[in-house]
Amino acid sequence: MKLKSTAIAALIATGMASSGALAQECGEVSITEMDWASAAVVTAVATFLMQEGYGCDVTKVPSASTPALASVAETGKPDILTELWVSSTPAYDELEEAGKVEPLTAVLSDGGVEGWWIPKYLVDEHPELTTLEGVLASPDLLGSRFDQCPEGWYCKTVNRNLIKATGLEEAGFEIFEHGSGETMATAIAAAYSNKEPWLGYYWAPTSVLGKYPMVMVDLGEFNQEAHDCNTRADCANPEVSPYPASRVLTVVTAEFAAANPEVTDLMRNLSFTNQQMGEILAWQEDNNASPDEAAVHFLTTSADIWGKWLNDRARENLKALLQ
Repeated sequence: MKLKSTAIAALIATGMASSGALAQECGEVSITEMDWASAAVVTAVATFLMQEGYGCDVTKVPSASTPALASVAETGKPDILTELWVSSTPAYDELEEAGKVEPLTAVLSDGGVEGWWIPKYLVDEHPELTTLEGVLASPDLLGSRFDQCPEGWYCKTVNRNLIKATGLEEAGFEIFEHGSGETMATAIAAAYSNKEPWLGYYWAPTSVLGKYPMVMVDLGEFNQEAHDCNTRADCANPEVSPYPASRVLTVVTAEFAAANPEVTDLMRNLSFTNQQMGEILAWQEDNNASPDEAAVHFLTTSADIWGKWLNDRARENLKALLQ
């Protein structure tokens, strides 16, 4: 199948709104637009398919993991939460156990990877930096700075506890708190461009780690109890533990799932491998493209993937974009 890219681009450019004469209507839907690249692409793709295939009136809700879950707990909205890294988000387990949310799929089917990273060119010169002990002993080699997550990201809490447990500040590191995922990516790109030192948090799949070889610092054996404590702002006794391999899910509220089974099935099918998402993000960065433009690229080149996510009626609604 080949998509008419100009038709899709026009629809996205005008807010992804098509005629109201679709064969099926799902009403109003609210979906998170998390503030990192892969999640924004997932939301853009899902929004297009819901509106053009299922007749939904979709509202994107800019958010991050912690505030999105808090909003669901308090208000039952938004309806759909995309790309939740639930392994490090204890509030999610509580909501699932309470029956307020339903997990649908591993939206990143390979899971997510998180940790503290340094550029490979530094490791090539100083292999001792791959260990925590080497990092603590050599702040000068790493610019005496740790690049921390933005406000609202759960990793900021985990990192804050790890910083305390490791004694990073006492060892001579300044903690630099980024204002967004974009500035974190820019910092890594700038370090690579100038072959400068860099130490901080990052995750995969991302275009950044695909383009700039980084090495994860070894924080020792994973300790579930320690990590659980590190995810809490009130952790009394933080201990050193690496991040676990993360389950990365799309989640819907129980109320939405019951009222919208067809759209729920779509979101249950919507999933990317890390390689697929990495390729989309690399294209996005290379072309200085927006998430919507990256969605157009995926939709115009990968109908064999997303076409399998749809039901027959949605496929019929989208046939005008196929040739």
